[in-house]
Amino acid sequence: MKKVYPDATAALAGLLRDGMTIMAGGFGLCGIPDVLIDAVRESGAKDLTVISNNAGIDGVGLGVLLETRQIRKMISSYVGENKTFAQQYLAGELEIEFNPQGTLAERIRAGGAGIPAFFTKTGVGTLIAEGKEVREFDGEHYVMERGLFADIALVHAWKGDTEGNLVYRKTARNFNPMMATASRMTVAQVEHLVQPGEIDPDHIITPGVFVKRLVHLQNPAKRIEQRTTRKRPDAAAAGGGAI
Repeated sequence: MKKVYPDATAALAGLLRDGMTIMAGGFGLCGIPDVLIDAVRESGAKDLTVISNNAGIDGVGLGVLLETRQIRKMISSYVGENKTFAQQYLAGELEIEFNPQGTLAERIRAGGAGIPAFFTKTGVGTLIAEGKEVREFDGEHYVMERGLFADIALVHAWKGDTEGNLVYRKTARNFNPMMATASRMTVAQVEHLVQPGEIDPDHIITPGVFVKRLVHLQNPAKRIEQRTTRKRPDAAAAGGGAI
């Protein structure tokens, strides 16, 4: 089965439709499947439900789908870096299902493991628990959360082979491995594409059985969400100077 496609548009061809549910990996701008997201924008698919930790920033990541109003609902944890998101939500144009971050991660993991629901203490007695079943276990109250499963998962990996085995790098790992297991069709963009056998089996994080399509990024963008720097101390302030 050929899994490698020439570009993101080809990798998503025949998969996208109005009203579908899409998972998108990443945290902030780290490990986001930006090239695949751009291809979703180009497809024109609308009324989408998107499951993602956040909504990128204005003009980058999922922000491009908000600008074209292709997203109907977001299932997220943190969305504070996107002004377009806030504007659409406050105007009643965008539906939001907020989750505590750990709960969101576990909902995705549960979906990938075939677990329809689980109980957690997080959110008990708050707005998070409204309308949800609450049970008592060993004298403590827990709220029931449903597992999440998507039509398509879009993920970003540092390295992958042509069989779809994936390796993630450092914090870019974030939500990507969980989402890769929690959909009917996982499409990955990879920075380094190698042949089968070139990745140490002990280093594989997502087995290729979960990944159906791949696209190789020739020149991946490395964006910084919030650039924070400090001035370099001069020699005098650092206690140095001429000797």
